[in-house]
Amino acid sequence: MLQSDVSMPAQSTSVPIHLSVNIIGSLRIVRGDTVLDANAVGGPKPRQILEILLLHLGNPVSKDRLIELLWNGRPPAEALPTLESYVSVLRRNLQPGSGKSGPLKTATGGYVMDRAQVDLDLDRFDRLLRRANQAEPAAAQELLTEALAMTTAPLLGDELLPGWAEDERQLHATRVLEAKILAAETAAALGKPDESIRWANQVLAADPLNERAWTALILGLEQAGRHAEGLQCYERCRRAMDRELGCAPGPGLKAAYARLLQTTAGGEDDLTDVLSALLVLHGQLSRTAGLIQPLSMPNTPGVGRSLREAGNVINSFLLRAMSAV
Repeated sequence: MLQSDVSMPAQSTSVPIHLSVNIIGSLRIVRGDTVLDANAVGGPKPRQILEILLLHLGNPVSKDRLIELLWNGRPPAEALPTLESYVSVLRRNLQPGSGKSGPLKTATGGYVMDRAQVDLDLDRFDRLLRRANQAEPAAAQELLTEALAMTTAPLLGDELLPGWAEDERQLHATRVLEAKILAAETAAALGKPDESIRWANQVLAADPLNERAWTALILGLEQAGRHAEGLQCYERCRRAMDRELGCAPGPGLKAAYARLLQTTAGGEDDLTDVLSALLVLHGQLSRTAGLIQPLSMPNTPGVGRSLREAGNVINSFLLRAMSAV
């Protein structure tokens, strides 16, 4: 029996490089057992090239576009060879020994970070938010909790000067607010008003005119039985919208306000009397505007008398309040 003496072609034993990258907060790159920070990729310009490519993960970015962003529309005479030298430096630090076969690849007229070889935190956040928007409340809450745990720092924390970085930060901040609003609405749907209130307040701290956040906050306070606080928040919302936008809260908020008034008017003190009077006036305004059904307005000739009595109650309350000042 003859032994085969045929040598087989050598098989490559190199393992494709895979990177785990964080760009929310400070830049952090994990390659196997090696951890790289913002100072270990070859300098400010190579780092910015990497960040721009990561922001477009899986999609090529042309050399012309990279040059425009790197030099803010005022490139040096030798911009193209300088860009190519920066990419070479970045490759040596990012994927040593792999040349052009690592995650940073050459594309027609530009470069691309291969999505199959890069796990990016920003990409993971966006995927979690998309899934949460399509999920039932219980599943959505889990997805949003995971996504929002990643947002304790701003995007691209190492890039303070470039205009493109600030633009990307603003876009991401808008996405984070969207996730927080969805978290507030989801918590309310699950009967967790304290969580709903917490998320809504965080959104309003950044965007005081966000009507979805105001709605989530007021509905959360209503659900928690904190009716007086809900009325106060509605008034803050109404004033802010009138002052800044010249408009009134939408039907959803007005309906919540009417419910809060009706609930709070069931007590036995001066404030209850005032709220009951406001409820009567609100019912007449609602009937006149045709926005929502009146709450407790009888269709009788006595309506005018009811309105006058409501006005007297409010005027008396205001006079007593002013005299006490």
